[in-house]
Amino acid sequence: MSEIKIPEVELNIYTPKDPVEVKVVENYIVTKESSPNYVRHITFDVSGTELENKVRVGQSVGILPPGKNEKGRAHKLRLYSVSSPTKGENGNPHLVSTTVKRTIEELENKIYLGVASNYLADLKPGDTVKMTGPSGKRFLLPENAKDFNYLFFATGTGIAPFRGMIMELFGDGDYKNDCSLVFGCPYRTDLLYADFFEKIDSEHSNFHYLPSISRESRRPDGSKYYVQTKLEDESDLLLPILKKKNTLIYICGLKGMEYGIYMELLKMGLNEYLEIRKELPEDLNEIPLDKFKRYIKPSDRIFEEVY
Repeated sequence: MSEIKIPEVELNIYTPKDPVEVKVVENYIVTKESSPNYVRHITFDVSGTELENKVRVGQSVGILPPGKNEKGRAHKLRLYSVSSPTKGENGNPHLVSTTVKRTIEELENKIYLGVASNYLADLKPGDTVKMTGPSGKRFLLPENAKDFNYLFFATGTGIAPFRGMIMELFGDGDYKNDCSLVFGCPYRTDLLYADFFEKIDSEHSNFHYLPSISRESRRPDGSKYYVQTKLEDESDLLLPILKKKNTLIYICGLKGMEYGIYMELLKMGLNEYLEIRKELPEDLNEIPLDKFKRYIKPSDRIFEEVY
């Protein structure tokens, strides 16, 4: 396998104690159809700051919402994954984008609105925000990115880095290896950036867009469609790719999704993607999720960003 050359990055150029003010240049909905969830693509202009040309796809930027909480303390920093490629949104190195879902929950019979997500979602072009970062050095494409095949797994706004990564891989037209994106969501109205991924799928025979919608229909055995079930349902496509020595797996989204993926990899005999730390039971389902890390950890061919 080609050596995985992880890029050197500059971290925390701006900190919560010394943030930088940047301007919003666009803010729009990214669900394909009318959805009960509000997910927006927000682009910031970082020109004239030290962030220009310094933010890589796979990293995060921090946002400091204004105001104070009920205890009189300043609101905490929130990190958001970058959804633009390293060259910047639309090839402009001064434009950095992210993907934001409004947090609206009911807690103890009261509606709770996430402070940072709703602050960002309300912004209009021309508004300014206080930003920190960049953060993160693990969830990056290798410097020699086009030497590898990729299997990307995403749920929810975990799709953000994969938008930028896929733009980066396919932007120059010379990427020849295979790239598959499995995106999991409850309903088809929750598909994010679907038009973009469908376009790449139609234009490039080596890109495979595989949405997995869990609450609209069932698999033949009655189970739900999840990101990990695509490994079985699309095995004719994915297994030959996964058996190649130069294939990497990236996982981004809700914490816990990785365990289902690891379980499927073990069932398929793809142990090379994992490090077995403790003897496994014959029935893998006997491993409690809260004890999973005692048995298995990802190898250097798997990259995780779960929250």
